Amino acid sequence: MNSPNEAAELDAIDQRMLEALARNARISLKELAEAAALSSPSAAERLRRLEERGIIEAFTVDIAPAAIGYPLQAIVRIRPLPGQLHVVQRLIQDTPEFIECDKVTGDDCFIGRLVVRSMAELDGILDKITERAETNTSMIKATPVKRRLPPLSR
Repeated sequence: MNSPNEAAELDAIDQRMLEALARNARISLKELAEAAALSSPSAAERLRRLEERGIIEAFTVDIAPAAIGYPLQAIVRIRPLPGQLHVVQRLIQDTPEFIECDKVTGDDCFIGRLVVRSMAELDGILDKITERAETNTSMIKATPVKRRLPPLSR
């Protein structure tokens, strides 16, 4: 596995495989091999090496929150009160509506993304956090850039 400061070298075949997987993580090995212009055994070996090198961390699915009953999304900046950092982190981790959260530098300690069914549900979640932290919430209107691969070529 590469250290955080050591960038992995990706050749054109690795790049084609990663791009195909980013479009559809459920792509068949045969289709992945075709996209990379490889035989199925060669594609399987490349895939295994990408996982071993820590380049591929997981194969996942992208779910539309609104389609499963969560029409509202918010970004919440969170600044724990003195001595409350670990308590707030655990609270965020234990709140399933937080679908993503980063620990960051700057004025805030955490920036979280959460999904909720209503403004009342959002208020309930924030009420639990504001006992131990200051928050600043922004409702998401649209996502013009969804999570995507970084540039793969140098």
